Formats: sequence, structure tokens, C-alpha cells
Amino acid sequence: MESKTPLLEIVNLHAGIEDNKILNGINIEIGPGEIHAIMGRNGSGKTTTANIIMGHPDFDIEEGKINLNGINLLELEPWERAKNGVFLSFQYPQAVPGLQVGNFLKKSVASIRGADAAKGVNFRGLLKDSMKELNMPSSFLSRYVNDGFSGGEKKRFEILQMMLLQPKLAILDETDSGLDIDGIKTVATGINSAIRGTDSGALIITHYSRILDHVKPDKIHVLIDGKIVATGDASLANDLEENGYDWLENKIKSEGEV
Repeated sequence: MESKTPLLEIVNLHAGIEDNKILNGINIEIGPGEIHAIMGRNGSGKTTTANIIMGHPDFDIEEGKINLNGINLLELEPWERAKNGVFLSFQYPQAVPGLQVGNFLKKSVASIRGADAAKGVNFRGLLKDSMKELNMPSSFLSRYVNDGFSGGEKKRFEILQMMLLQPKLAILDETDSGLDIDGIKTVATGINSAIRGTDSGALIITHYSRILDHVKPDKIHVLIDGKIVATGDASLANDLEENGYDWLENKIKSEGEV
């Protein structure tokens, strides 16, 4: 069977901030319809990877490339990356008092997907179906963006934006943090609905296996000291949660790269 052309290609990426080297040559390929996850200790480079893909200006790229559908993202400004289909779900979304959720969603969709996508029966149907899937009441649309939202509401709102914007690449930075069991299941359902069976892909950054039990990623990449030291299926996350990163480091030393 002919292999799929990668949606996202990260090749030999070396990067840091000021004099602090963080990424030491990572390589990741995500195909259409695939969901990958990055796990690792605090400070291993997980969020740095997300920020660099999105174009955070504080980070310096020393070497490597990041291509999305053949387009070199490193040559684009952050807003250009968003227009080309890169979406970042923030770990700590900011509140915007005075801006209603409904208006924000319409403007966001119009900006990214075009004015026609943000009006009419198709938009209203997609909005209604997405909110139903995420267990969000219609009254949510009249609230102000992230103003007074609980942790779970913020995360569901991030996933709602993803479902409406229909990005080519969704980067989800610790979307499961602060969620209870039901919240994790709901968010995972939204991720699967937006990615599986489409031409899009997702990269989930997480510390825990809980959300991965429901999303069931195609691959899990483990970062230690800015390097991917192991890649595996969902069972790798369960092994890490049970045994910790010291277990993996000892395993690598004794057996070689996983």
C-alpha cells in the first residue's frame, strides 16, 4: 500500500531561547487523520515544540525545518500560520471581558475560513452539533470569552473553536489539565470527531495517559532533554504512568533506543 504523504514534517529541529538550548534535533511526521502525542517531564521541551510550530517570537531556530502540507512554516508569521491551518489550544486561555462567545466564534471562523463559512445554515448547524457533542448549553454563546469560566469550560471552549475552525493541524497543549473524568471523555470525543477520518492531524501535549486512553493516539513521542528518546503506541503512555521516566531512561541504557 502506498504510504500517505505527511501532513506535518518536523526534521532535525534545534531551538532554544536566548542562550538556553531546549530542542536538540527532534523529528516528527504526522499523516492526515492521525493524532500524535508528546509526553515528557517538565522542562523537556514539549510546550517549546508547540510554541515554535505556532511561531512564538521568543524562540531561536538554530537548525531544522517544519513543513505543513509542503509549506515551510518557519518562513511564515504566526497569523500566516493560522491562516494556513495551524491551531493552538492554550494551556491557560486568556479572558476577554466584554466580547461575547458567539461573536468571537463568528469573527474567528470568518477570519480563518472565510466570511461565507461564518454565516448561514451550515455555520449554525455546525455550531449546534459541536456544542451538543461537547455538552455545552446554548446560553454559553452569550457569555464573555473565558470570563469566569471554570477550568473545564475553558478547555471545552478551546475544543469548540477547533471544531469550528477545522484546522489542518491542531496543537493541544495540556488540554486535559484540570479536567475531571467526564470532562476528559468529552474533550477526547471532540478531538476524535475533528480529526479522525479527515485530512487534518493533531499533536497532543500531555503529562498523563488519561486523555490518551480515550483519544488512542497513533504514536506517542517521549521527550527527554530536548530529544525524542522513544516512540510507541498508547501502551507506552501506560508504562510511563506506572513506572516513571527513570524506568524508560534505564531501559534505553540497557537496550538502546526504544
